[in-house]
Amino acid sequence: MSRVVSDLPGAREVGAGPDAGREASERPTVVVRMADAGDVYMSWRWEDDSAPRGAAMLPGDPITEAVRALADALPNPNVPGGLERALTTGAFASPDAEYPLAQSLSRALLPYGLAVQLHELYTRGIRPHIRLQPSPRVAQVPWEIIAPDPALRLVDFADVSLLAPAGVVHAPDRRARSWSADRELPVVAVLDPRVPGFRADSALGSVLGRMDGTGPLAERVAELVAEQRLRPVVTDPVEVFRRTDLDRAWLSETLRAGASRLIYVGHVTAAAPESGQSENAELHLACAADTTGFAEPLRAHRPLSAKDLLLGTHTLEPEPVAGPDLWPIPSRVALIACESGGDLRFTEALGLIAAMINGGAELVTATRWPLPTDLAFQRLAGATAATPLQDLIRAIDTAHDHPNPLLPLTTWHRTRLTTWRETGAIHHSPLLWSAIATFHT
Repeated sequence: MSRVVSDLPGAREVGAGPDAGREASERPTVVVRMADAGDVYMSWRWEDDSAPRGAAMLPGDPITEAVRALADALPNPNVPGGLERALTTGAFASPDAEYPLAQSLSRALLPYGLAVQLHELYTRGIRPHIRLQPSPRVAQVPWEIIAPDPALRLVDFADVSLLAPAGVVHAPDRRARSWSADRELPVVAVLDPRVPGFRADSALGSVLGRMDGTGPLAERVAELVAEQRLRPVVTDPVEVFRRTDLDRAWLSETLRAGASRLIYVGHVTAAAPESGQSENAELHLACAADTTGFAEPLRAHRPLSAKDLLLGTHTLEPEPVAGPDLWPIPSRVALIACESGGDLRFTEALGLIAAMINGGAELVTATRWPLPTDLAFQRLAGATAATPLQDLIRAIDTAHDHPNPLLPLTTWHRTRLTTWRETGAIHHSPLLWSAIATFHT
């Protein structure tokens, strides 16, 4: 059985140690890989060889129990009352219920040998970077919140990112783009596009509701408009939301003109893990049903699938164009939609994350599970006037303009965690903010 940091001597509150000001590139980085084989096998190595490599066998039964408890706590829009339960009575609905879940995940998934090495850095005030490749079985685990000690979460003393699929990163035809080279190019924003054939209050309707220009996301858009960086070009920030012209043709034209970043806020339909077809994950733009593509039409709409982004019009047109030629993906991408980061739940990860990286991205922020909307927090959980989803989107978009996005995102995570501990208010729950994960090549 794995042991946790709380078993070690000297556990203490996080402070600003002597290493607090070091550049992220100078901090020790540990690469952690996991594999499913009945039990779960984990190996880790430090990139600077500052500590010994390690390996551990993590017993399957405690992992199964902890992962099942996590799944029970997550929103399930496909089950009657599934969203309301997650917001009101599930494990993420109160700190007293959430902490035991975080502790069970820690006990099941943090091996003693790695915990000792992390604790040694922690006592020296050094904050490491954990680059993690989870196995499909534990792909939805929010590693940031696991609790090796009652007063300590992983995000308190480490930065966590997920490894992009190695086969995609090193593919010979991948066309990687660089933030340092492209950072002055426009920001392409697809924010809550109107999906043809679906009303605002339907399954593929609005995720942001009516925008009036006063909320945190509209204020962020106003900053980009003022800097003349935003595409589509608008004069009023409200004009960027719920547009009907943001289809795959517009996206292709706009990306081919050059972009530093892409942010998408809307709907994703994730492929079921048991299907084994991660490439069927779908983005819902304003594409009509007669648009050329691999996905099956839904009413008056054809989704843009990961398969489209990977293959383009291969087998669909006499003179096909490759996906990365049609949609050259910029260096940084944010996909803020339900389970947009579902690739790692598959043995063959060829979903939206893989498609973005294959198309050129070096960093992608996506989500591990379905996201409650602001309206859900307000109506189902009584968080009157709260806008946690808008706050989340603004935090991600602002971080993606930073030289190292992981640093402001981790700082924001810690701020949310502190507020959650202090107030217990549902709109500060990890149910929303720990859903995001950042993949890096």
